[in-house]
Amino acid sequence: MADKAARRARFAGVYAKVADELLVELRKEGIPEEAVEWYQRNLNYNVPGGKLNRGMSVVDTVEILKRRPLTEEEYVKAAVLGWCIELLQAYFLVADDIMDSSITRRGQPCWYRDPKVGMIAINDSFMLSSAIYRLLKAYFKGDPCYVDLLEVFLETTWQTEIGQLIDLITAPEEVDLSKFSLERHSLIVIWKTAFYSFYLPVACAMYLCGISHAPIPSTDPSEPAKDPYDIAKSILIPLGEYFQVQDDYLDFSGTPEQIGKIGTDIIDNKCSWCVNTALLYATPAQRQILDDHYGKKPSGGESELKIKAVYEEIGVREKYAAYEEKTVGLLRARIAQVPEYERENTLRREVFESFLGKIYKRSK
Repeated sequence: MADKAARRARFAGVYAKVADELLVELRKEGIPEEAVEWYQRNLNYNVPGGKLNRGMSVVDTVEILKRRPLTEEEYVKAAVLGWCIELLQAYFLVADDIMDSSITRRGQPCWYRDPKVGMIAINDSFMLSSAIYRLLKAYFKGDPCYVDLLEVFLETTWQTEIGQLIDLITAPEEVDLSKFSLERHSLIVIWKTAFYSFYLPVACAMYLCGISHAPIPSTDPSEPAKDPYDIAKSILIPLGEYFQVQDDYLDFSGTPEQIGKIGTDIIDNKCSWCVNTALLYATPAQRQILDDHYGKKPSGGESELKIKAVYEEIGVREKYAAYEEKTVGLLRARIAQVPEYERENTLRREVFESFLGKIYKRSK
């Protein structure tokens, strides 16, 4: 635990450095101090308060790929990329909270809910996104990986925004379960979550370590050589989908003490794995209950209890357990096929084993 706290503290130290550099840049341009202070509050309110798993994964992955402790310069560059991902996350969350009319985020009121902020939060979200490219230019302009990093952030942003669009039009305020399906759920999760939460941190680490797109031989002689980034994607995208299915299941099955929040997917009309699984197996009578009561407030009310009763009747818990074991088995098989080399700065199975180990059988 102390080691984890120390790692987080070191990572947070780099945030203090880059946030200060962003403010210095504004002051050099003669931007009014009132605007600088607003931007500083925007950064500090929205960026560093989460679990930081995405950002710290960049540092962890670079260390695995290099097979040795990082120099101070290497650590700072890896951590800056990690904070760029945290800035991307903050950008998505500030905007998402406005679209969803959310009340709280990370234990505090959503940024737009501050009476002094309101819809200025839309511009603030743009500024969080723009900060990514200021930092990439400041730290990587002269590096061979600079263009690759720019492209992967732009591509991932586009992918996530597509996922958000599909999610919004699938589950609008008016409940229509005919739009839901496990196939639609998979599409939303892959585009909205898996690319930026799982593939992006590893791709950033790979580019920083100088890993090229040159195909590498497969462990199976009958298989063609593959781009290492495609290999990474073939594991990390389904891993990200598994993570979100876990999240959906814990929203239904976990207690507030266990998961740190009250599950709201049912009352919020979320296109969750649980409701899609229930729709697949529901009898006509159960389907009628789902149609009549899904997405109805308040939390803990009669409608939510009826939906949960249908989940129990259908056996959502047992179906999730079967899904988890099947998925993890497939992921382990794919990880075992990753070719390995002894030299540093090459793809390693440990990268993927580390991600899987952190989420398998998690309970929060």
